[in-house]
Amino acid sequence: MLDSELKNEIQQGYRQFLDSKELRPRLGQKQMIAAIANALGDIEEDEEGIRVSDNGICVIEAGTGTGKTIAYLLATLPIARKLGKRVVVATGTVALQEQLVHRDIPALLQSSGWDYSISLAKGRGRYLCPLRLEQCLDAATAKDSGAFLFEDEITFNPASHIIASYRDMGDALKKESWSGDRDSWPEAIDDVDWRPLTVDRRQCTGRRCRYIRECCFFKARDELEESDCIVANHDLVMADLALGGGVILPAPEETIYIFDEGHRISATALNHFAGQCRLKSTMSWLGQIRKQITGQLPLLANTPDLAQRLEKVANAASSSEKLLGLSYPVFENFLNQNDINHQKGLGDEDIRWCFPAGDPGDEVRELAEHISEYLSTLVALLDTLSNRVGEAMDEPHFPLPRVDLEQLFQQVGIWQSRMEGTQRLWQSYAQSMPIEHNKGSDNQNPGGVGPPSARWLTLEQGVGGNLDIRLSASPTDAGSIFQANLWERCYGAVMTSATLRTLGSFDNFKKRCGLPKYAQCTAVAGAFDFANAGVLSVPDIGVDPSDARGHTEALIEKIPELIDWNEGSLVLFSSRRQMDLVCEQLPAECLDHVLVQGQWGHQEIIRRHKEAIDQGVGSAIFGLASFAEGMDFPGDYCRHVIIAKIPFAVPDDPVYSTLSEWLEQQGGNPFMDLMLPDASLRLHQACGRLIRTETDTGRITILDRRIITKRYGKQLLADLPPFGRDF
Repeated sequence: MLDSELKNEIQQGYRQFLDSKELRPRLGQKQMIAAIANALGDIEEDEEGIRVSDNGICVIEAGTGTGKTIAYLLATLPIARKLGKRVVVATGTVALQEQLVHRDIPALLQSSGWDYSISLAKGRGRYLCPLRLEQCLDAATAKDSGAFLFEDEITFNPASHIIASYRDMGDALKKESWSGDRDSWPEAIDDVDWRPLTVDRRQCTGRRCRYIRECCFFKARDELEESDCIVANHDLVMADLALGGGVILPAPEETIYIFDEGHRISATALNHFAGQCRLKSTMSWLGQIRKQITGQLPLLANTPDLAQRLEKVANAASSSEKLLGLSYPVFENFLNQNDINHQKGLGDEDIRWCFPAGDPGDEVRELAEHISEYLSTLVALLDTLSNRVGEAMDEPHFPLPRVDLEQLFQQVGIWQSRMEGTQRLWQSYAQSMPIEHNKGSDNQNPGGVGPPSARWLTLEQGVGGNLDIRLSASPTDAGSIFQANLWERCYGAVMTSATLRTLGSFDNFKKRCGLPKYAQCTAVAGAFDFANAGVLSVPDIGVDPSDARGHTEALIEKIPELIDWNEGSLVLFSSRRQMDLVCEQLPAECLDHVLVQGQWGHQEIIRRHKEAIDQGVGSAIFGLASFAEGMDFPGDYCRHVIIAKIPFAVPDDPVYSTLSEWLEQQGGNPFMDLMLPDASLRLHQACGRLIRTETDTGRITILDRRIITKRYGKQLLADLPPFGRDF
């Protein structure tokens, strides 16, 4: 239980925040503060401060406008300090990280008078590497003298204005007017121009680097060591857990996690632990390694140790290349079994083969085991080579110049990163049985064998337009990932979002995240008067979405009539093809007011949309799933949300179909247990784009009568905010 001192601190902080902002307390916000404080305050720990009680995990659904950020910080920060723990706030996007660090948290601390240190944690790829900047500028000044000992995979031939930007970055670093954070550089930088300036963990020499004192990444990391609260994102938390936890972020045992936008984390985990390998591309890459090493060996005559190690890498790469070549016909046979034949043509959709129940069969498994063993040998050789190059940097009179050792280390790091991912993919194909769930979980099949990984093949265009086969694998169950790496280890956790329940229950969310039975789930009062703020309509357009062609033709006719071209609208599709077909048939006078996903980047579309509305000109965004959640269009920026159809998952998606097949084998109903809850969550998120503040008003139109005519439609409607209804 919380002691009176902590209770008073939290209550006083809340009063001061409300007074400074001239706000009234919100019921849902107060309920959320209390739920988190009670959950964390009841944790029991041993003498070393490790949680020993079955509690401390709190799940809270709180609608838009509740003030979730203030609630979870007010409740968590004082408790964490009293317990000697750190707080990690994980968001879904870098943009929300920036908002928390630069706006929301400073506002709370200033108004409450609290003194907590806050740091922003990002991956290495967001920070410039001073050594790479030097190498790039040297290469630009004199290509011959700046050439890498081993040709880097990143094509470095930037335009003169990019080189000028690089020089400006260097000057800003020297003047300490810029931290090296990509997101804080005043100008937009394309990925292709930023990538040469960064390294991953395998290419970084760490404390051996001669620029270690100026290193942008390590400076940012050093700040984390002293911070009470670290703001990260879901991907960074997954990366830390994949490394064993406590490598990038504080150790789970010493951390209270807050997962904002918690509905996203299971999908993030699946994506993070998925993998792929393009056969011909990988074979070509292995051949390039062999050729690069062979061509450079004469330059290493004075370093026989490195030369011998590189030669071993070249031989292992050559052997792996040959074995991969033998696998191509095996996988090609599977694709030939597909109902879609190869005469379909390169311009059509990819040809795909999904292994039933995720099982590639004994022949593939045996082949994958051999390939995995060869690649494991190559990974081990690269590891020892990397270590030896690192040691050579510490030797003052090593025959190879320091700059060449640095470039060699980076090149080996590039090989390591790609090879490790490739080896994990083949190791997945070599596995025979799915991993058993931990007993006591509240997952799909507690204590039994969990869902298998999805494994599938895709025939697609490779480099130069040639056909290639891509092998893919992905876990279908994020729950087991979280059970093993997080819930059993963390001191405490809070998960929150506006959409955690589906079909009136937290059950689906708990299953997807592998939450233990003791997780406390609460839905707090919403902040908006939806009944008076918005109206939901379901007009009859004369055709059911099950008739894909007829439904698209009806959308082409009806959508231009439904949109008020003088206001802000958001039109959401479940299919890119359908979206493109509707756009192609829009009247010419409407096209000037339409922004289509893919036409520009997301941020540019949002900028253009808001600029048009600010100028009093109507604008309609046509988007897919990524515009259906996380987008904030308050006030006039969005007065109408049009949803083309209920956003059911694509039935032939490999991850979905594998999990669906497994559920059916377990006696479950894939539609009710999987497809419908997912559709409910997506539909709720899409409708959530309309009302973003207490003064917002507007309307939602769903062009899918199944939400009225089908029995499951009532369940979907019951899950939506209580808008006024016009049907």
